Amino acid sequence: MDPVTALTRLGGIGSTAEILSLTTRKRLRRAVETRQVVRVSRGRYALPTADEARAVAREVGGHLRLLSAASHWGWETKWPARFPQVVAPRRPATPVRAELAYAVLPPSDRDGWATSRLRTVLDCAAELPFDEALAVADSALRHGHLHHDDLLATIRSDTPERVRRVLEHATPLAANPFESVLRAILVEAGIDVVPQWATTVGGVTYHPDLADPFRALAIEANSWAFHAGKAEHDADCVRYNALVTAGWTVLRFTWEQVMFSPDVVVRTVRAAMALPVAA
Repeated sequence: MDPVTALTRLGGIGSTAEILSLTTRKRLRRAVETRQVVRVSRGRYALPTADEARAVAREVGGHLRLLSAASHWGWETKWPARFPQVVAPRRPATPVRAELAYAVLPPSDRDGWATSRLRTVLDCAAELPFDEALAVADSALRHGHLHHDDLLATIRSDTPERVRRVLEHATPLAANPFESVLRAILVEAGIDVVPQWATTVGGVTYHPDLADPFRALAIEANSWAFHAGKAEHDADCVRYNALVTAGWTVLRFTWEQVMFSPDVVVRTVRAAMALPVAA
């Protein structure tokens, strides 16, 4: 797999180890040399979309917003922005290749070249599809840039339902956008699941990615990025066998299924929920 595709799967940003689980060191080095991938810090790489968006923001005297702002803050997203997403105070004199919005942001809503962290989450919740917005909110919490109470504190009686739903369901427990999108699919289907539910089998505590503990149903997002090595594969097998022998039904979904076939995910989970619960 080429590094750009690998980083797209990882949410636009990832560590050296995560990227090398999907591609080779030689390909990563070449992608950095050709600026298809940028090194943002020691052992951490990203797609160059944030750099491109900052150039547009400087040109129009604006600020990054939505997915471009999320990338600026180092948050993983379901998809990178197709074009720089920027808010500008006025229409530029010459056309720019970007998705532009026009507004004068108050100081509290901007931070450096981007909308503030909180404003970024709120804008994504208001304007993006639920799964994409939830992935952004989860990333913000996972990185410790915001706390769930910060999000809940913004909810008012007139907060749109689509925004409220993102803020209420956001959690730092999702390991990556893959898990966030899987949870979003189930939430939208009216299926109640808990992230990282703790269950102890034979003295060992396991945390399925998602669970319906009342039905003993575990739902796993199986990603090559985290299950590629022999040790990881062995651990997955031990975990799977322990849950099954303890009476759990375990479903495992691939990245392609979650991103491109949500109907298959929902149909499969509902079929599993209809199974009798082991005594």
